[in-house]
Amino acid sequence: MEKSKVYFTKEISGESIVNMYKRLGKELSGKIAVKIHSGEEGNQNYIGPEYMKPIIEYTKGTIVECNTAYDGDRTNNEDHDKLMERHGWSKHFNVDIMDREGDLELEIPNGKVINKNYVGTHLDNYDSMLVISHFKGHPMGGFGGALKQLSIGCASRKGKAYIHGAGTTEDPDYVWSHLPEQDRFLESMADAASSIVDKFKDNILFINIMKNMSVDCDCCAVAEDPCLKDIGILASTDPIAIDKACIDLVKNSNDEGKEHFLERVNSRHGEHTIEAANELGFGTIDYELINIDE
Repeated sequence: MEKSKVYFTKEISGESIVNMYKRLGKELSGKIAVKIHSGEEGNQNYIGPEYMKPIIEYTKGTIVECNTAYDGDRTNNEDHDKLMERHGWSKHFNVDIMDREGDLELEIPNGKVINKNYVGTHLDNYDSMLVISHFKGHPMGGFGGALKQLSIGCASRKGKAYIHGAGTTEDPDYVWSHLPEQDRFLESMADAASSIVDKFKDNILFINIMKNMSVDCDCCAVAEDPCLKDIGILASTDPIAIDKACIDLVKNSNDEGKEHFLERVNSRHGEHTIEAANELGFGTIDYELINIDE
Protein backbone atom coordinates (compact mmCIF):
# COMPACT_ATOMS: atom_id res chain seq x y z
CA MET A 1 0.00 0.00 0.00
CA GLU A 2 1.42 3.39 -0.95
CA LYS A 3 1.77 6.18 1.58
CA SER A 4 -1.41 8.07 2.46
CA LYS A 5 -1.39 11.83 2.08
CA VAL A 6 -2.07 13.81 5.27
CA TYR A 7 -2.41 17.58 4.82
CA PHE A 8 -1.43 19.91 7.66
CA THR A 9 -1.85 23.58 8.51
CA LYS A 10 -1.13 25.54 11.67
CA GLU A 11 -4.13 27.79 11.05
CA ILE A 12 -7.11 26.80 13.22
CA SER A 13 -10.36 28.44 12.13
CA GLY A 14 -13.69 27.59 10.56
CA GLU A 15 -12.45 28.80 7.19
CA SER A 16 -9.32 26.66 7.56
CA ILE A 17 -11.48 23.55 8.01
CA VAL A 18 -13.12 24.30 4.66
CA ASN A 19 -9.75 24.86 3.01
CA MET A 20 -8.44 21.55 4.34
CA TYR A 21 -11.56 19.77 3.08
CA LYS A 22 -10.95 21.24 -0.38
CA ARG A 23 -7.31 20.12 -0.29
CA LEU A 24 -8.46 16.51 -0.32
CA GLY A 25 -9.68 17.00 -3.88
CA LYS A 26 -12.91 15.08 -3.37
CA GLU A 27 -16.38 16.57 -2.93
CA LEU A 28 -18.64 14.38 -0.84
CA SER A 29 -21.99 13.86 -2.54
CA GLY A 30 -25.60 13.10 -1.70
CA LYS A 31 -26.80 13.49 1.87
CA ILE A 32 -23.73 14.17 4.00
CA ALA A 33 -23.37 13.24 7.68
CA VAL A 34 -20.89 15.41 9.57
CA LYS A 35 -19.74 13.52 12.67
CA ILE A 36 -18.59 15.81 15.47
CA HIS A 37 -18.35 15.54 19.26
CA SER A 38 -21.11 17.63 20.80
CA GLY A 39 -19.32 17.88 24.16
CA GLU A 40 -20.58 16.62 27.51
CA GLU A 41 -22.26 19.20 29.74
CA GLY A 42 -19.55 20.84 31.87
CA ASN A 43 -16.71 20.07 29.44
CA GLN A 44 -14.65 23.16 28.63
CA ASN A 45 -12.51 21.76 25.81
CA TYR A 46 -14.81 20.58 23.02
CA ILE A 47 -14.70 22.31 19.64
CA GLY A 48 -17.93 24.30 19.34
CA PRO A 49 -20.36 25.22 16.54
CA GLU A 50 -18.54 28.44 15.64
CA TYR A 51 -15.75 26.35 14.09
CA MET A 52 -18.16 24.10 12.20
CA LYS A 53 -20.43 26.71 10.64
CA PRO A 54 -18.36 27.34 7.46
CA ILE A 55 -17.93 23.63 6.63
CA ILE A 56 -21.60 22.84 7.28
CA GLU A 57 -22.65 25.70 5.04
CA TYR A 58 -20.19 24.59 2.37
CA THR A 59 -21.19 20.90 2.38
CA LYS A 60 -24.85 21.41 3.38
CA GLY A 61 -24.24 18.55 5.80
CA THR A 62 -26.17 17.35 8.84
CA ILE A 63 -24.54 17.18 12.28
CA VAL A 64 -24.79 13.58 13.54
CA GLU A 65 -24.30 12.14 17.00
CA CYS A 66 -25.34 9.08 19.03
CA ASN A 67 -26.42 8.59 22.62
CA THR A 68 -23.86 7.57 25.24
CA ALA A 69 -23.57 4.33 27.20
CA TYR A 70 -22.71 6.19 30.41
CA ASP A 71 -25.03 8.36 32.49
CA GLY A 72 -24.99 12.05 31.63
CA ASP A 73 -26.71 14.64 29.51
CA ARG A 74 -26.29 12.69 26.28
CA THR A 75 -27.59 9.31 27.40
CA ASN A 76 -31.10 9.54 25.93
CA ASN A 77 -32.88 11.39 23.14
CA GLU A 78 -34.64 13.98 25.29
CA ASP A 79 -31.59 15.03 27.31
CA HIS A 80 -29.32 14.89 24.27
CA ASP A 81 -31.68 17.15 22.32
CA LYS A 82 -31.60 19.68 25.15
CA LEU A 83 -27.80 19.60 25.29
CA MET A 84 -27.63 20.14 21.54
CA GLU A 85 -29.70 23.26 22.05
CA ARG A 86 -27.65 24.51 25.01
CA HIS A 87 -24.37 23.99 23.17
CA GLY A 88 -25.65 25.81 20.11
CA TRP A 89 -25.66 22.91 17.65
CA SER A 90 -29.41 22.91 16.98
CA LYS A 91 -29.44 26.70 16.68
CA HIS A 92 -27.12 26.67 13.68
CA PHE A 93 -27.53 23.26 12.04
CA ASN A 94 -29.75 20.32 11.30
CA VAL A 95 -28.94 17.77 14.00
CA ASP A 96 -29.61 14.03 13.92
CA ILE A 97 -29.26 11.71 16.92
CA MET A 98 -28.73 8.64 14.76
CA ASP A 99 -29.87 6.00 17.26
CA ARG A 100 -33.05 7.94 18.07
CA GLU A 101 -35.10 5.09 16.60
CA GLY A 102 -32.95 2.11 17.44
CA ASP A 103 -30.04 0.10 16.16
CA LEU A 104 -28.65 -1.00 12.82
CA GLU A 105 -26.28 -3.97 12.82
CA LEU A 106 -23.19 -3.84 10.62
CA GLU A 107 -21.18 -6.98 9.92
CA ILE A 108 -17.41 -7.12 10.54
CA PRO A 109 -16.38 -10.30 8.70
CA ASN A 110 -12.67 -10.06 9.53
CA GLY A 111 -12.87 -8.48 12.99
CA LYS A 112 -10.10 -9.20 15.46
CA VAL A 113 -12.47 -9.31 18.43
CA ILE A 114 -16.02 -8.40 17.37
CA ASN A 115 -17.82 -9.49 14.21
CA LYS A 116 -20.63 -6.95 14.35
CA ASN A 117 -21.18 -3.32 15.24
CA TYR A 118 -24.34 -1.54 16.36
CA VAL A 119 -24.96 1.94 14.98
CA GLY A 120 -28.05 4.12 14.80
CA THR A 121 -30.63 3.22 12.15
CA HIS A 122 -30.37 6.78 10.77
CA LEU A 123 -26.86 6.04 9.48
CA ASP A 124 -28.60 4.43 6.51
CA ASN A 125 -30.03 7.84 5.57
CA TYR A 126 -26.63 9.18 4.50
CA ASP A 127 -24.61 8.76 1.32
CA SER A 128 -21.35 10.27 2.61
CA MET A 129 -19.65 11.13 5.90
CA LEU A 130 -17.24 13.85 6.96
CA VAL A 131 -15.59 12.88 10.24
CA ILE A 132 -14.35 15.95 12.13
CA SER A 133 -12.43 14.83 15.20
CA HIS A 134 -11.11 16.86 18.08
CA PHE A 135 -7.74 15.20 18.74
CA LYS A 136 -7.15 14.92 22.49
CA GLY A 137 -6.57 12.38 25.24
CA HIS A 138 -9.10 9.82 26.41
CA PRO A 139 -9.60 8.18 29.83
CA MET A 140 -9.95 4.67 28.38
CA GLY A 141 -8.56 4.73 24.84
CA GLY A 142 -5.51 6.86 25.64
CA PHE A 143 -6.34 9.30 22.87
CA GLY A 144 -9.31 10.20 20.74
CA GLY A 145 -9.10 10.98 17.03
CA ALA A 146 -10.63 9.72 13.81
CA LEU A 147 -10.61 6.05 14.83
CA LYS A 148 -12.40 6.83 18.08
CA GLN A 149 -14.97 8.94 16.22
CA LEU A 150 -15.60 6.12 13.75
CA SER A 151 -15.97 3.48 16.47
CA ILE A 152 -17.36 4.72 19.77
CA GLY A 153 -18.54 7.97 18.17
CA CYS A 154 -20.70 6.35 15.49
CA ALA A 155 -21.91 3.48 17.67
CA SER A 156 -25.39 3.54 19.17
CA ARG A 157 -25.84 3.41 22.95
CA LYS A 158 -26.00 -0.39 22.69
CA GLY A 159 -23.05 -0.39 20.30
CA LYS A 160 -20.90 1.67 22.66
CA ALA A 161 -21.49 -0.93 25.39
CA TYR A 162 -20.66 -3.72 22.94
CA ILE A 163 -17.35 -2.10 21.92
CA HIS A 164 -16.30 -1.25 25.48
CA GLY A 165 -17.15 -4.82 26.53
CA ALA A 166 -15.23 -6.29 23.56
CA GLY A 167 -18.35 -8.10 22.43
CA THR A 168 -19.26 -9.62 25.80
CA THR A 169 -22.35 -7.50 26.46
CA GLU A 170 -24.75 -5.04 24.84
CA ASP A 171 -25.96 -3.74 28.23
CA PRO A 172 -24.77 -0.23 29.19
CA ASP A 173 -25.71 -0.91 32.83
CA TYR A 174 -23.53 -4.04 32.95
CA VAL A 175 -20.45 -3.21 30.91
CA TRP A 176 -18.73 -0.71 33.23
CA SER A 177 -18.26 -3.29 36.00
CA HIS A 178 -17.18 -6.01 33.56
CA LEU A 179 -14.59 -4.38 31.33
CA PRO A 180 -12.31 -6.64 29.26
CA GLU A 181 -8.53 -6.76 28.99
CA GLN A 182 -7.41 -3.39 27.58
CA ASP A 183 -6.05 -4.53 24.22
CA ARG A 184 -9.29 -6.37 23.43
CA PHE A 185 -11.19 -3.11 23.94
CA LEU A 186 -8.75 -1.24 21.69
CA GLU A 187 -8.98 -3.94 19.02
CA SER A 188 -12.78 -3.78 19.25
CA MET A 189 -12.54 -0.05 18.50
CA ALA A 190 -10.45 -0.81 15.42
CA ASP A 191 -12.97 -3.46 14.34
CA ALA A 192 -15.90 -1.09 14.75
CA ALA A 193 -14.09 1.70 12.90
CA SER A 194 -13.53 -0.63 9.96
CA SER A 195 -17.28 -1.25 9.64
CA ILE A 196 -18.03 2.46 9.13
CA VAL A 197 -15.28 2.84 6.51
CA ASP A 198 -16.58 -0.28 4.78
CA LYS A 199 -20.10 1.12 4.73
CA PHE A 200 -19.16 4.43 3.10
CA LYS A 201 -16.28 3.11 0.98
CA ASP A 202 -14.70 6.11 -0.80
CA ASN A 203 -17.39 8.52 0.38
CA ILE A 204 -15.79 9.36 3.72
CA LEU A 205 -13.19 12.00 4.62
CA PHE A 206 -11.36 12.92 7.83
CA ILE A 207 -10.35 16.15 9.52
CA ASN A 208 -8.55 16.22 12.90
CA ILE A 209 -8.33 19.43 14.93
CA MET A 210 -5.36 19.63 17.31
CA LYS A 211 -6.65 22.31 19.66
CA ASN A 212 -7.55 22.37 23.38
CA MET A 213 -5.63 19.12 23.85
CA SER A 214 -6.36 17.83 27.33
CA VAL A 215 -5.56 14.31 28.51
CA ASP A 216 -9.33 13.96 28.92
CA CYS A 217 -11.99 13.49 26.26
CA ASP A 218 -14.87 15.82 25.42
CA CYS A 219 -17.10 13.15 27.00
CA CYS A 220 -15.75 14.10 30.44
CA ALA A 221 -18.01 16.49 32.36
CA VAL A 222 -15.02 17.24 34.59
CA ALA A 223 -11.89 17.42 32.43
CA GLU A 224 -8.35 18.64 32.89
CA ASP A 225 -7.47 21.84 31.09
CA PRO A 226 -5.32 21.45 27.95
CA CYS A 227 -1.70 20.50 28.58
CA LEU A 228 -0.46 21.12 25.02
CA LYS A 229 -0.37 24.26 22.92
CA ASP A 230 -2.56 24.17 19.83
CA ILE A 231 -0.83 22.52 16.84
CA GLY A 232 -3.14 22.79 13.83
CA ILE A 233 -5.58 20.98 11.54
CA LEU A 234 -4.98 17.80 9.54
CA ALA A 235 -7.00 16.30 6.70
CA SER A 236 -6.83 12.92 4.95
CA THR A 237 -8.81 10.22 3.20
CA ASP A 238 -7.20 7.74 5.63
CA PRO A 239 -8.31 7.58 9.29
CA ILE A 240 -5.31 5.51 10.38
CA ALA A 241 -2.74 7.79 8.77
CA ILE A 242 -4.32 10.95 10.19
CA ASP A 243 -4.31 9.61 13.76
CA LYS A 244 -0.72 8.37 13.42
CA ALA A 245 0.31 11.79 12.10
CA CYS A 246 -1.31 13.51 15.10
CA ILE A 247 0.49 11.23 17.56
CA ASP A 248 3.79 11.86 15.77
CA LEU A 249 3.26 15.64 15.82
CA VAL A 250 2.86 15.45 19.60
CA LYS A 251 5.94 13.23 19.98
CA ASN A 252 8.03 15.52 17.79
CA SER A 253 6.93 18.76 19.43
CA ASN A 254 8.99 20.76 21.91
CA ASP A 255 5.96 21.37 24.10
CA GLU A 256 6.75 20.79 27.76
CA GLY A 257 3.25 19.35 28.26
CA LYS A 258 3.76 16.49 25.83
CA GLU A 259 5.09 14.07 28.46
CA HIS A 260 1.88 14.40 30.46
CA PHE A 261 -0.19 13.85 27.33
CA LEU A 262 1.86 10.87 26.17
CA GLU A 263 1.69 9.32 29.63
CA ARG A 264 -2.08 9.14 29.17
CA VAL A 265 -1.66 7.61 25.70
CA ASN A 266 0.99 5.11 26.76
CA SER A 267 -0.59 4.09 30.07
CA ARG A 268 -3.69 3.00 28.12
CA HIS A 269 -1.60 1.41 25.33
CA GLY A 270 -3.44 3.83 23.07
CA GLU A 271 -1.36 3.38 19.94
CA HIS A 272 -2.45 -0.26 19.82
CA THR A 273 -5.71 0.95 18.28
CA ILE A 274 -3.70 2.37 15.36
CA GLU A 275 -1.67 -0.85 15.10
CA ALA A 276 -4.79 -3.02 15.10
CA ALA A 277 -6.49 -0.83 12.50
CA ASN A 278 -3.38 -0.98 10.32
CA GLU A 279 -3.48 -4.80 10.46
CA LEU A 280 -7.14 -4.73 9.41
CA GLY A 281 -6.03 -2.84 6.33
CA PHE A 282 -8.65 -0.09 5.93
CA GLY A 283 -5.83 2.45 5.90
CA THR A 284 -2.13 2.57 6.66
CA ILE A 285 0.32 3.95 9.21
CA ASP A 286 2.60 4.93 6.32
CA TYR A 287 1.89 8.55 5.46
CA GLU A 288 3.29 11.65 3.85
CA LEU A 289 2.70 14.83 5.83
CA ILE A 290 2.11 17.75 3.47
CA ASN A 291 2.44 21.15 5.14
CA ILE A 292 0.28 23.52 3.11
CA ASP A 293 1.72 26.54 4.96
CA GLU A 294 5.10 26.10 3.28
